[in-house]
Amino acid sequence: MRNTLLTFVLLLLTTGAYAQSKVDQDQIYDQLNQQVAHWNNGDIAAFMEAYWPSDSLMFVGKSGVTYGYTNTYQNYLKRYPDRATMGILSFEYINMSFPSPGVAFLVGKFHLHRPEKGDASGFYTLLWRKIDGKWRIVVDHTS
Repeated sequence: MRNTLLTFVLLLLTTGAYAQSKVDQDQIYDQLNQQVAHWNNGDIAAFMEAYWPSDSLMFVGKSGVTYGYTNTYQNYLKRYPDRATMGILSFEYINMSFPSPGVAFLVGKFHLHRPEKGDASGFYTLLWRKIDGKWRIVVDHTS
C-alpha cells in the first residue's frame, strides 16, 4: 500500500512539473516564432523584444562578447543594414531544458536564406529567465 501511495505521489509531482514546463516551453517557442516573423518582416526592433532590456544582457558571437541590450541592438542594425542582408530566417529547435525554476536553456540552429548575399547558418544557445512573468533571453551565444 505504501509503495502504491508513493508511486501515485511521484507520478502526480512529475506530471505537475511537466505541465508547468510545457506551458513555459510553449511560451518560449511562441516568442521565438514571433522573433522569426519580426525578422522576416524586417523589424529588428520587434525582434529584440524577446531580449532582456538590461545592461546585463550578454551576446556572444564571432566578434566576441557584447554586453547590454542597446549595444546588442546596435550590432544587429550594423550587421544587418538591409533586407538582402537579413534574408529569411528560420529556426530549428534541438533541445530545451529547465535547469531550475524560472530558468530555461535552449539549443538550436538558425538558417538565413539570402539569395543575393549567400546563405548563412549556425547554432545558438539561449539562456532564458522568467522576469516579471515574462520569459526573456539573458544570454545569447550564436555562432
